[in-house]
Amino acid sequence: MGPVSPDPQPVTDPLTLAALDTERHVARGGWDQPVRLFALVPTADLVVREPQLAEGLAAHDAVAGALSAVEQEDLPEADGIEDLLARIAWPEQVTGCALAVERVVLPPAAERDLPEDPDAARRAVSEHPDRADVRLVVAVTRDGSARCLLRQRAHDSDDQVALGEDIAPGIVHALRATFD
Repeated sequence: MGPVSPDPQPVTDPLTLAALDTERHVARGGWDQPVRLFALVPTADLVVREPQLAEGLAAHDAVAGALSAVEQEDLPEADGIEDLLARIAWPEQVTGCALAVERVVLPPAAERDLPEDPDAARRAVSEHPDRADVRLVVAVTRDGSARCLLRQRAHDSDDQVALGEDIAPGIVHALRATFD
């Protein structure tokens, strides 16, 4: 028998914890959801303003610099995510933000064969046998840190969520711009 690999290190950085909590919160709502936007605020500040929230906090909410997601309701009408985010500006007390969005992805070879007409391309994507439905949760902070999470509908389990910093570079860039 080979050596036993150690347990993975627990996640302790506030942005990753906030992104994971936000992704799980969104996942509880199932699939086929609209775009959802969250402000990330220091948990300690939130508890000072709303002490009743302290009862529902998890142990990791006590880590130094912990962040809590506050969903933004009544998002403005927009033509796509870039247009929506171009209309968003955050007050100083907001440390970061997170966006949840569902997408349909195709293998690169299938993307090359899509029709040029946008409506025909959408139909072709929705009917393609190799399509994959995914949900992205992208979280950024004012200092430029970013976390991206990706959940596939075909592997819809909390332990099957991919984590990285560059899964969705366009969304990361657009979210960072909301702090400029």
